Amino acid sequence: MVDLTGIATLDVVEVERLFADTPAEELVAGVRDLDDDALWALVNRDETRPVAVAGILARLHEYAVPAMLARVEGRVRLELDRRGKVLETHVLSCSGGVLTLSDDVAPVDVTLRTSVVRFVRLISGEHNAGLEYLSGHLDIDGDADLALAVGGMFRVPGSDEVAVDPRALDPVDVARALGEVDSRHLKKVMASGFRPVVLGEIFRRLPQFVDQRKAGTTRLDVGFRLLGNPSGEVERYHVSIDRGAATVSPGEEGQRRDATISCEGHDFLRLATGHLNPVAGVLKGTLKVKGDKAKALHFSSLIDFPRAG
Repeated sequence: MVDLTGIATLDVVEVERLFADTPAEELVAGVRDLDDDALWALVNRDETRPVAVAGILARLHEYAVPAMLARVEGRVRLELDRRGKVLETHVLSCSGGVLTLSDDVAPVDVTLRTSVVRFVRLISGEHNAGLEYLSGHLDIDGDADLALAVGGMFRVPGSDEVAVDPRALDPVDVARALGEVDSRHLKKVMASGFRPVVLGEIFRRLPQFVDQRKAGTTRLDVGFRLLGNPSGEVERYHVSIDRGAATVSPGEEGQRRDATISCEGHDFLRLATGHLNPVAGVLKGTLKVKGDKAKALHFSSLIDFPRAG
């Protein structure tokens, strides 16, 4: 495996040769072994950063799982910044399993903006693009599905396995990612194509977080009405707890409910990650309850929502 610990001391020609000649698996493994300080030392040098980034982009297809790359169709603009200032812009065209660099000014389907260091970590399969977006470290403007497809095509060094699936969101990781995110960013996330991914994962995993001891003798049906979808659609879910076991199904009008909770999608995300207290949410009107409020609050007490450690 190539040792990149002294990469910040190399000159432009040496960096260019390193990124051009080193096998992709070794290069990715070497990057993974660099701490952020060492990686920052490389990208902070204006002489060597463009060469390193160009070397990575020229071989981007080598870091991708062929089957996943074949599913990606569209044009992506990458804006790489350092301390908030865009340093480089690149356009990737993905079609038919082929990835090419383009410098034309034709419209793109999505623009991704992140720091140079985080971009390298995404390419090396160390960071989850979904979590980066949730935390505000990756900005997505345009087709979020395309952005996630790009973020999910990179492989584990030496294999054809995807390193990170940005759609597989661990609730604790999500709770941690949202720790310092303001409501404006959450509103943007939940108004994007990432919304169904987030909601789908939360409700899919919700039965895992039922407190079996507290819910052992409980029978309870609660509906959720989630607002704020740009399409105008109100997403409905039905959660049933029967003596400790919980099931989730798409909510339909006419289903039996003890209570129905209505809220904006971004507030539900805060609720489901421990960043919104249900009692406070009801008192402030952030969570609106139709039906038996006591049962709605009892329901919330039965769910041990994940929190950042």
